[in-house]
Amino acid sequence: MKIKHRITGKVLFESNKETVKEVLVEAISKRANLVGADLVGADLVGADLEGAYLEGADLVGADLRGANLEGADLEGADLEGADLVGANLVGANLEGAYLEGANLNKIKIANKEKEEIINCLQWKISNNVKE
Repeated sequence: MKIKHRITGKVLFESNKETVKEVLVEAISKRANLVGADLVGADLVGADLEGAYLEGADLVGADLRGANLEGADLEGADLEGADLVGANLVGANLEGAYLEGANLNKIKIANKEKEEIINCLQWKISNNVKE
């Protein structure tokens, strides 16, 4: 299975694993550069993606329920419609990430109150322009 760049189609990582989740976890463990990865609709429920470098990745509609994204770089990533219920986003870089329609219930970010976090993310969502 291959993880390709969302625009160029260039293979970013290749593995003999059978699922996108297994391939992605392996790629992260090998510190693969996954900038711009095409992960549209990926089933990543409960995946350990700690420290992942997914800048500019296309995660539209991805299922990230309960995923560990601690310290992940999601700068400029497209998470439109992604399900992030219960995801750990402590220390994750979401600068410029597109989160329109994303389910952010029960997410964990640092030691802030949930309401404060959601208000901040909603402000970013409403002021973000999808490119």
